[in-house]
Amino acid sequence: MRETPRSQGTAGDAEPVLPQPRPGCALAHTTGASGSGSPHRSDGRPPQTPRGARHTGHHGGPGTTPPVPGSPTVLSPSTPWAPSTPWAPSTPWASFVTPLALIASLALLALCTWQIAAHGPLRTYDERLGRAIAGSPFPSPVAEFLADLGNTAVAVPVLAVAVGWVAWRARRAGAPRWWLPPLTAAVAMVAVPALVVPFKALVDRPGPPGPLAGETGFFPSGHAATAAVAYGAAALLLLPLLRPRLRRPLLAAVAVLNLAVAAGLVRCGYHWPLDTVASWCLSGPLLWAVPRMSRLRGGG
Repeated sequence: MRETPRSQGTAGDAEPVLPQPRPGCALAHTTGASGSGSPHRSDGRPPQTPRGARHTGHHGGPGTTPPVPGSPTVLSPSTPWAPSTPWAPSTPWASFVTPLALIASLALLALCTWQIAAHGPLRTYDERLGRAIAGSPFPSPVAEFLADLGNTAVAVPVLAVAVGWVAWRARRAGAPRWWLPPLTAAVAMVAVPALVVPFKALVDRPGPPGPLAGETGFFPSGHAATAAVAYGAAALLLLPLLRPRLRRPLLAAVAVLNLAVAAGLVRCGYHWPLDTVASWCLSGPLLWAVPRMSRLRGGG
C-alpha cells in the first residue's frame, strides 16, 4: 500500500518528531494554552464578548446587554400589598367587597323588609326558627357574652383603636391624604344609627318572647349592624398592613365573630334571626363604601 510522502524539510531542519500524546488536565488548562479553559479561543482570537466587557444586570446580577435577570427582586416599600409596606395607598381593598355582593345584599334587604312588613311566609318561618334557637340548650352566659360583642361600648372602641393606629402608621409613612381611610371608616360607623333607626320606626316589628317582649322596633338589629361595620371596617383598614397569608384568616375571623354575635342575640331573645340578617345586608353598602372612598392614587 502506497503511503503519502511526507513534506520535505530544509537542510537545516531537525529530524521529524513523533506525535506526542495530548497533555493532561493540568496542562490543558494552563493559561493561554490552546483548548484550555482560558478566556481565549483555541485559534488565538479573543471571544466575541470578553468577560471584562460584560455588563451586569439589575441588582448586580450576571448578564449581558440587554441584561438578564440576576438575583430575585425584593419588594420595595412602595409595592402594594408588600409585607413590609407601612401604607399602600393603591391597595385594591374593594376587591373583597364586589359590586355583585353589594347588589345581592341590597336585594336580600328589600326581600326581608317586604316579608316582615307584609307578614309574609318568610316572617312565619323566621319566628319559628327564632323560638327554636331561644329554647336551645346553648349556655345563656355564653350567649350574653356574644350578644354584648355587638354593643357600642365594645365594638366602637375596637374600631377606634384600628382607626388611630392606621392613621398613625399612614402619617408616619408620609402617605398622601393619610387621614382619608380612617375618616371613611369613622363615617361608616356614624352612619349605622342614621340608617337603622329609620328602618326600626318604619317596620315597627315586635320583639321575640323574652326580656324585651311587648316592645317594638326590632328590625333590623342595631347590635348586629354595629358589630358588622365596626369589626368589618377595622379589618379593611388593617388588611394592607398584614402579610398576605394573614388576610384571609382575618376576614374569616370577622365573619365568624358576626355570626356569633347574631347567635347570641337570637338565643337571648333580643332579636329574630331575620333582624340580624337585615343588619348584615344594611352594613354591606357601608363596608363597600369604605374601600371605595379610601382608595388613593399617588399624591392626587
